[in-house]
Amino acid sequence: MSVVFFNFEIQNFDMDFNALFSQKNTVDRLSEKDLSQAYGYIELVKAFSRITYQSIYLIDYQAKSFEFVSDNPLFLAGLTATEVMEMGYSFYQKYVPAEDFQMLININEAGFSFYEKIPVEERKLHVISYDFQIQNAYNKFILVNHKLTPVFLTEEGKIWKAICIVSLSTNVSSGNVTIEKLHSDSLWGLDLLTGKWNLQKKINLTEREVEILRFYHRGLTIHETSEKIFVSIDTVKFHRRKLFEKLGVSNMNEALVIALNNRLL
Repeated sequence: MSVVFFNFEIQNFDMDFNALFSQKNTVDRLSEKDLSQAYGYIELVKAFSRITYQSIYLIDYQAKSFEFVSDNPLFLAGLTATEVMEMGYSFYQKYVPAEDFQMLININEAGFSFYEKIPVEERKLHVISYDFQIQNAYNKFILVNHKLTPVFLTEEGKIWKAICIVSLSTNVSSGNVTIEKLHSDSLWGLDLLTGKWNLQKKINLTEREVEILRFYHRGLTIHETSEKIFVSIDTVKFHRRKLFEKLGVSNMNEALVIALNNRLL
Protein backbone atom coordinates (compact mmCIF):
# COMPACT_ATOMS: atom_id res chain seq x y z
CA MET A 1 0.00 0.00 0.00
CA SER A 2 1.34 3.44 -0.87
CA VAL A 3 1.43 6.34 1.55
CA VAL A 4 1.07 9.99 0.60
CA PHE A 5 3.31 12.67 2.10
CA PHE A 6 3.13 16.25 0.81
CA ASN A 7 0.91 14.94 -2.01
CA PHE A 8 3.80 12.70 -3.08
CA GLU A 9 2.97 9.04 -3.69
CA ILE A 10 5.61 6.71 -2.33
CA GLN A 11 6.65 3.83 -4.57
CA ASN A 12 9.23 1.14 -3.87
CA PHE A 13 12.24 2.56 -5.71
CA ASP A 14 15.83 3.41 -4.89
CA MET A 15 16.19 6.88 -3.44
CA ASP A 16 19.44 8.80 -3.30
CA PHE A 17 20.59 9.51 0.27
CA ASN A 18 21.90 12.88 -0.98
CA ALA A 19 18.25 13.95 -0.94
CA LEU A 20 18.62 14.13 2.83
CA PHE A 21 20.85 17.17 2.33
CA SER A 22 18.69 20.15 1.46
CA GLN A 23 19.77 22.73 -1.11
CA LYS A 24 18.38 25.28 1.33
CA ASN A 25 21.31 24.49 3.61
CA THR A 26 24.18 24.00 1.16
CA VAL A 27 27.49 24.86 2.87
CA ASP A 28 29.98 25.52 0.06
CA ARG A 29 32.71 27.31 1.97
CA LEU A 30 33.80 27.97 5.53
CA SER A 31 35.43 31.16 6.77
CA GLU A 32 38.20 31.33 9.37
CA LYS A 33 35.57 32.46 11.87
CA ASP A 34 33.42 29.43 11.03
CA LEU A 35 36.34 27.04 11.49
CA SER A 36 37.44 28.62 14.77
CA GLN A 37 34.18 27.48 16.43
CA ALA A 38 34.95 23.80 16.20
CA TYR A 39 38.30 23.29 17.93
CA GLY A 40 38.12 20.44 20.45
CA TYR A 41 34.36 20.13 20.63
CA ILE A 42 34.20 16.46 19.57
CA GLU A 43 35.93 15.41 22.80
CA LEU A 44 33.05 16.96 24.74
CA VAL A 45 30.52 15.01 22.68
CA LYS A 46 32.48 11.79 23.18
CA ALA A 47 32.50 12.37 26.93
CA PHE A 48 28.74 12.98 26.93
CA SER A 49 28.14 9.78 24.94
CA ARG A 50 29.91 7.77 27.65
CA ILE A 51 27.44 8.82 30.35
CA THR A 52 24.11 8.48 28.52
CA TYR A 53 22.13 5.46 27.38
CA GLN A 54 21.05 7.36 24.27
CA SER A 55 22.83 7.15 20.91
CA ILE A 56 24.54 10.32 19.72
CA TYR A 57 25.88 11.37 16.37
CA LEU A 58 27.23 14.52 14.79
CA ILE A 59 26.42 15.68 11.25
CA ASP A 60 28.75 17.81 9.14
CA TYR A 61 26.57 19.43 6.47
CA GLN A 62 29.57 20.77 4.60
CA ALA A 63 31.16 17.32 4.26
CA LYS A 64 27.71 15.65 4.01
CA SER A 65 28.80 12.98 6.45
CA PHE A 66 28.75 11.84 10.06
CA GLU A 67 31.56 13.40 12.07
CA PHE A 68 31.02 11.22 15.13
CA VAL A 69 28.82 8.22 15.98
CA SER A 70 28.64 6.90 19.55
CA ASP A 71 29.04 3.23 20.45
CA ASN A 72 25.54 3.03 21.95
CA PRO A 73 23.88 0.15 20.05
CA LEU A 74 20.38 1.59 19.51
CA PHE A 75 21.29 3.48 16.32
CA LEU A 76 23.85 1.03 14.89
CA ALA A 77 21.68 -1.70 13.29
CA GLY A 78 24.14 -4.32 14.51
CA LEU A 79 27.15 -2.53 13.01
CA THR A 80 30.06 -0.83 14.77
CA ALA A 81 30.15 2.94 15.13
CA THR A 82 33.11 3.01 12.72
CA GLU A 83 31.15 1.08 10.09
CA VAL A 84 28.21 3.48 10.37
CA MET A 85 30.53 6.46 10.02
CA GLU A 86 32.09 4.95 6.92
CA MET A 87 28.66 4.34 5.37
CA GLY A 88 27.56 7.90 6.08
CA TYR A 89 24.06 8.78 5.03
CA SER A 90 23.76 5.67 2.86
CA PHE A 91 23.26 3.95 6.24
CA TYR A 92 19.71 5.34 6.29
CA GLN A 93 19.11 4.16 2.76
CA LYS A 94 19.98 0.58 3.75
CA TYR A 95 18.44 0.28 7.21
CA VAL A 96 15.34 2.52 7.06
CA PRO A 97 12.24 1.26 5.18
CA ALA A 98 11.51 3.09 1.90
CA GLU A 99 8.40 4.94 3.11
CA ASP A 100 10.15 6.23 6.22
CA PHE A 101 13.22 7.15 4.18
CA GLN A 102 11.06 9.31 1.92
CA MET A 103 9.43 10.78 5.02
CA LEU A 104 12.90 11.75 6.32
CA ILE A 105 13.59 13.56 3.04
CA ASN A 106 10.32 15.47 3.40
CA ILE A 107 11.02 16.32 7.05
CA ASN A 108 14.46 17.56 6.04
CA GLU A 109 13.05 19.93 3.42
CA ALA A 110 10.28 21.18 5.71
CA GLY A 111 12.74 21.62 8.59
CA PHE A 112 15.19 23.75 6.64
CA SER A 113 12.32 25.80 5.21
CA PHE A 114 11.25 26.47 8.81
CA TYR A 115 14.81 27.38 9.87
CA GLU A 116 15.12 29.87 7.00
CA LYS A 117 12.36 31.95 8.60
CA ILE A 118 13.95 32.03 12.05
CA PRO A 119 16.29 34.93 12.91
CA VAL A 120 19.87 33.65 12.72
CA GLU A 121 20.57 34.47 16.37
CA GLU A 122 17.66 32.20 17.45
CA ARG A 123 18.39 29.14 15.29
CA LYS A 124 20.47 27.34 17.90
CA LEU A 125 17.54 27.58 20.33
CA HIS A 126 15.37 25.23 18.25
CA VAL A 127 15.14 21.43 18.34
CA ILE A 128 13.42 19.25 15.75
CA SER A 129 12.02 15.90 16.88
CA TYR A 130 10.64 13.05 14.75
CA ASP A 131 10.06 9.29 14.83
CA PHE A 132 10.94 6.68 12.23
CA GLN A 133 11.64 2.98 11.91
CA ILE A 134 15.14 1.58 11.71
CA GLN A 135 16.45 -1.98 11.54
CA ASN A 136 18.09 -3.29 14.69
CA ALA A 137 20.78 -5.91 15.24
CA TYR A 138 18.14 -8.68 15.02
CA ASN A 139 16.87 -7.55 11.60
CA LYS A 140 13.64 -6.23 13.09
CA PHE A 141 12.34 -2.70 12.68
CA ILE A 142 12.05 -0.58 15.82
CA LEU A 143 10.62 2.91 16.20
CA VAL A 144 13.19 5.48 17.31
CA ASN A 145 13.02 9.17 18.07
CA HIS A 146 15.55 11.68 16.76
CA LYS A 147 16.09 15.05 18.38
CA LEU A 148 18.38 17.30 16.36
CA THR A 149 19.70 20.79 17.05
CA PRO A 150 22.40 23.00 15.48
CA VAL A 151 25.87 23.08 17.05
CA PHE A 152 27.63 25.52 14.71
CA LEU A 153 26.26 27.95 12.14
CA THR A 154 28.20 29.57 9.32
CA GLU A 155 28.47 33.35 9.18
CA GLU A 156 25.65 33.19 6.63
CA GLY A 157 23.43 31.42 9.15
CA LYS A 158 23.52 27.98 7.52
CA ILE A 159 23.70 24.94 9.78
CA TRP A 160 27.26 23.65 9.50
CA LYS A 161 27.24 21.02 12.24
CA ALA A 162 24.36 19.51 14.20
CA ILE A 163 24.00 16.99 17.02
CA CYS A 164 21.35 14.29 17.13
CA ILE A 165 20.18 12.27 20.12
CA VAL A 166 18.51 8.93 19.37
CA SER A 167 16.22 7.11 21.82
CA LEU A 168 13.35 4.65 21.66
CA SER A 169 10.14 6.41 20.65
CA THR A 170 7.21 6.60 23.04
CA ASN A 171 4.82 6.73 20.06
CA VAL A 172 3.39 3.85 18.04
CA SER A 173 3.98 5.05 14.47
CA SER A 174 6.41 7.10 12.39
CA GLY A 175 6.14 10.88 12.03
CA ASN A 176 5.21 12.98 15.08
CA VAL A 177 7.36 15.83 13.80
CA THR A 178 7.75 18.87 16.03
CA ILE A 179 10.03 21.87 16.41
CA GLU A 180 10.29 23.56 19.76
CA LYS A 181 12.13 26.62 20.96
CA LEU A 182 14.02 26.60 24.23
CA HIS A 183 12.17 28.31 27.10
CA SER A 184 9.03 28.77 24.98
CA ASP A 185 5.52 27.50 25.70
CA SER A 186 4.86 26.92 22.01
CA LEU A 187 5.90 24.26 19.55
CA TRP A 188 5.19 23.62 15.89
CA GLY A 189 3.90 20.33 14.54
CA LEU A 190 4.40 19.30 10.92
CA ASP A 191 1.42 18.05 8.91
CA LEU A 192 3.05 15.41 6.73
CA LEU A 193 0.22 15.51 4.19
CA THR A 194 0.42 19.24 3.50
CA GLY A 195 3.98 20.08 4.58
CA LYS A 196 2.64 22.90 6.80
CA TRP A 197 3.80 23.72 10.30
CA ASN A 198 0.99 24.27 12.81
CA LEU A 199 1.49 26.16 16.05
CA GLN A 200 0.61 24.12 19.16
CA LYS A 201 0.75 24.61 22.90
CA LYS A 202 3.34 22.68 24.89
CA ILE A 203 2.20 20.39 27.67
CA ASN A 204 2.66 22.07 31.03
CA LEU A 205 2.64 20.05 34.23
CA THR A 206 1.49 21.41 37.57
CA GLU A 207 3.92 21.58 40.47
CA ARG A 208 2.10 18.67 42.14
CA GLU A 209 2.29 16.52 38.98
CA VAL A 210 6.01 17.16 38.69
CA GLU A 211 6.43 16.30 42.37
CA ILE A 212 4.59 12.98 41.98
CA LEU A 213 6.65 12.07 38.90
CA ARG A 214 9.92 12.82 40.68
CA PHE A 215 9.00 10.68 43.66
CA TYR A 216 7.98 7.87 41.31
CA HIS A 217 11.32 8.25 39.55
CA ARG A 218 12.99 7.73 42.95
CA GLY A 219 11.04 4.48 43.40
CA LEU A 220 8.48 5.64 45.96
CA THR A 221 5.08 3.92 46.13
CA ILE A 222 1.77 5.79 46.11
CA HIS A 223 1.59 5.42 49.90
CA GLU A 224 5.14 6.75 50.39
CA THR A 225 4.47 9.64 48.01
CA SER A 226 1.31 10.62 49.91
CA GLU A 227 3.31 10.76 53.13
CA LYS A 228 6.06 12.85 51.53
CA ILE A 229 3.71 15.51 50.16
CA PHE A 230 1.19 15.34 53.05
CA VAL A 231 -1.90 14.41 51.03
CA SER A 232 -4.16 11.36 50.96
CA ILE A 233 -3.53 8.33 48.76
CA ASP A 234 -6.72 9.17 46.84
CA THR A 235 -5.32 12.64 46.10
CA VAL A 236 -2.13 11.13 44.71
CA LYS A 237 -4.24 8.81 42.54
CA PHE A 238 -6.27 11.81 41.32
CA HIS A 239 -3.13 13.69 40.24
CA ARG A 240 -1.83 10.57 38.52
CA ARG A 241 -5.05 10.28 36.49
CA LYS A 242 -4.80 13.94 35.45
CA LEU A 243 -1.16 13.33 34.49
CA PHE A 244 -2.12 10.34 32.33
CA GLU A 245 -4.79 12.41 30.55
CA LYS A 246 -2.35 15.22 29.79
CA LEU A 247 0.36 12.94 28.44
CA GLY A 248 -1.93 10.43 26.72
CA VAL A 249 -0.53 7.44 28.62
CA SER A 250 -1.91 4.67 30.81
CA ASN A 251 0.76 4.19 33.48
CA MET A 252 3.54 5.96 35.37
CA ASN A 253 6.35 4.30 33.43
CA GLU A 254 5.07 5.80 30.16
CA ALA A 255 4.43 9.15 31.85
CA LEU A 256 7.98 9.29 33.18
CA VAL A 257 9.55 8.45 29.80
CA ILE A 258 7.55 11.18 28.04
CA ALA A 259 8.28 13.71 30.77
CA LEU A 260 12.02 13.01 30.62
CA ASN A 261 12.17 13.02 26.81
CA ASN A 262 10.33 16.32 26.65
CA ARG A 263 12.17 18.02 29.52
CA LEU A 264 9.00 18.41 31.58
CA LEU A 265 10.73 17.65 34.88
